[in-house]
Amino acid sequence: MRTKIPKTLAAAVAVLALAVTGCSSSGSSSSSGSSTAPARTLTVFAAASMTGTFNELKTTFESQNPGVTVTYNFAGSQALAQQITNGAPSDVFASANSANMTTVTDAGLATGDPQVYATNVLEIVVPKGNPANVHSFQDLAKSGLKLVICAPSVPCGAATQTIEKATNITLSPVSQEQAVTDVLTKVRTGEADAGLVYKTDAMSAGDAVEGISFPEASEAINTNYIVPLKNASQPELAQKFVDLVMSDSGQSVLQKAGFGSPSVGSSSASASASAGH
Repeated sequence: MRTKIPKTLAAAVAVLALAVTGCSSSGSSSSSGSSTAPARTLTVFAAASMTGTFNELKTTFESQNPGVTVTYNFAGSQALAQQITNGAPSDVFASANSANMTTVTDAGLATGDPQVYATNVLEIVVPKGNPANVHSFQDLAKSGLKLVICAPSVPCGAATQTIEKATNITLSPVSQEQAVTDVLTKVRTGEADAGLVYKTDAMSAGDAVEGISFPEASEAINTNYIVPLKNASQPELAQKFVDLVMSDSGQSVLQKAGFGSPSVGSSSASASASAGH
């Protein structure tokens, strides 16, 4: 004789079955969610002059690599090179000149050969309206002029010294800054009558300052180098970032900001490499 199951018991069994099915469904959903790209951070040490362009490339890189966040350390190249040789964690180094890149490569901290990714030249910047009436490199030596330049250890400062030697014009700055962006800030705020920055920095400042090009700038073309670092926590992403910078799209961003093509600095780069600089 068949035993009749009470309706209340049948209902309880049905509820239990639904609960088990729900757990199973939840588990499979969690499993599929695990395929989401893991969160990773790429750390790039870059010359202060790259702030605008690299922030634009950050958006592109993160969209191409889901789950990845690019963090920057922008500063003078000499400070960055020192931090890297002192053990600061970084995946990529982008220097504004060869000398500071050599500091890193000589320490055995680079992966492969550094690549030239851009060139840059100096430009005079003055406050809006040019109250000190500066129009040439020679004008920067005028008595009483409050001139701000980069320190000699900074790429823009080394370039300034090269131009001084080539023109036999000696400048007497009221201050020497540790980053080109600091020079720009002092001119923008009216603390200085004039300053020497990269052409790209003058362009990025927009109407806040006036940029004045001068022919002697061609005596000191700065060559920018980039390389993945040996102790990178994200070596694959480091190479991908370098590849983006060197790609047509990356070069388009750089040249739109006023940087010169890598080919402009290729001969000087070869000379620097052979000389150990």
